[in-house]
Amino acid sequence: MGRAYEVRKASIQKTGAAKGKIYTTYAKEIYLAAKKGVPDPDSNVILKRLVDKAKKMQVPSDIIQRAIDKAKGAGGEDYTEVIYEGFGPGASTLIIKTLTDNVNRTVGFVRAAFNKVHKNLGVTNSVSYNYDYLGVVSFKCDNDEAILDKLIEAGIEPIDFENEDGILTISVNPSDENKLKDTIESVIPNVEYIFDEVGMFAKEKITLEGEDKELFERLLSLLEEIEDVSNIYHNVEL
Repeated sequence: MGRAYEVRKASIQKTGAAKGKIYTTYAKEIYLAAKKGVPDPDSNVILKRLVDKAKKMQVPSDIIQRAIDKAKGAGGEDYTEVIYEGFGPGASTLIIKTLTDNVNRTVGFVRAAFNKVHKNLGVTNSVSYNYDYLGVVSFKCDNDEAILDKLIEAGIEPIDFENEDGILTISVNPSDENKLKDTIESVIPNVEYIFDEVGMFAKEKITLEGEDKELFERLLSLLEEIEDVSNIYHNVEL
């Protein structure tokens, strides 16, 4: 089955069970996007898209504005995106995305989570070669041909383009994500994205049972409790 199936079956395990975790993660990402570019959503398309996503996740406007204002000032936090790869129970694998101002602290917490289920972190590329790095969006659509024609006109070649039950899912190279959304919105001006993610998608999924499943779920829970963890990607069918 295609990418739409993967999205529908939650191929990505995202963090943020608690609102506070969601707010903290978006504040960091908004700060970084504003710091790296122009701290104005009207002049920084990456920041604008991120702010729109944050609002959709009901992040309060004052938190969003504080993150942007902080990026305008000198000094402040210096967050770094660090990716960890690990081996879980059974044949499970995980990719953990973190945003941190203290790498030593973060790796200590992540390693401790794996140790508690008697599993280990891996080195760079020990896991990620089994994942695809993609930009993926899903939205309601009743005119696939119009969207596809516009994508071709814009020079975008979809990796996946699939409509199931009126939900169109499109996967592209992450570098084309903003252009993809601009193209979609030229056809459907007020489109509501059901799924909107740039991340790592497992090429093949596995099913865990019994103790392996219990340990994997515990590992996910431990990782999600770490404040610096922003996303968790894995290859397990939940």
